[in-house]
Amino acid sequence: MSRNGKTLRLHMPQWQGGNLGEYHLGSRLLSWLLPAGEGPEEIVPVAEPTRSAFPQAMQDGMAGKAVLLQQARDARLAIERHRPDRILTIGGDCLVDLAPIAYLNKRYGGRLGVLWIDAHPDVQTAKQTDQGNAQVLGMLLGRGDPSFVAEVDLPVDPNLVMYAGLDEWSPAEDEVLSGLSLRVTGSSALSRGSSEILRWIEENRIEHLAVHLDVDVIIPERFQPILFNKPAAEPGFLEGVPRGRLQPDDVLRLLGEVAAKTDIVGLAITEFISWDAIQTRALLARLPLIGG
Repeated sequence: MSRNGKTLRLHMPQWQGGNLGEYHLGSRLLSWLLPAGEGPEEIVPVAEPTRSAFPQAMQDGMAGKAVLLQQARDARLAIERHRPDRILTIGGDCLVDLAPIAYLNKRYGGRLGVLWIDAHPDVQTAKQTDQGNAQVLGMLLGRGDPSFVAEVDLPVDPNLVMYAGLDEWSPAEDEVLSGLSLRVTGSSALSRGSSEILRWIEENRIEHLAVHLDVDVIIPERFQPILFNKPAAEPGFLEGVPRGRLQPDDVLRLLGEVAAKTDIVGLAITEFISWDAIQTRALLARLPLIGG
């Protein structure tokens, strides 16, 4: 379903929420790969990651909190300058979706549907993790760090949230999912079709939908530019962290069928890491007349 309206492209190469500098270049590459758009564009200022940026300063149990909060506020100001009907957000770590979804939910009177396509629920707090990217959906639901929750004028209605491609979560995360009765469609069900999600849209009369797409929802063997495919990773790298199980075609089919059912007013693409580009950049930096 497509409707007229202003679409803002929000480029946000934020890396501090995932505590991983590679997200910065990934966001910039995504911005370059996109076909030209017709609407306004904004770039949220994010400092490039350098060796001196690590380790990040800790505050209230969150790495880089002060910087992340400022970037969330900068994103909000950028959005409010244009007051768009739709937002395409090019991340960056998952926390980039805080300001866009908060704005859109208010823009559509608290009736915004949120489809969270991710291998992880992103409802942890500082009690479980120091990374902001794993806390963002909880913040949008009105839970978690008070400073970030205060950036959400109108918390998202839990009935209007659904996960796609989520197969595993921790006991602490289950307390949130169960306590708020958040609906989940796992990868196995999605491989057979999108009927559960389309039914959720119809039952809740969702007219406007924001889609959060974390590319790590895809099977690592089928999509190279994700964290789990880090070249020459050390033994035990991300051991115990759930990996995505969706096929790329499942994701594309889902988004196509959802777009035919309701008005997609938000799309965030997050946690894209081009390992080939990173390796090439490192090689180029060592060549004569280029490197120091």
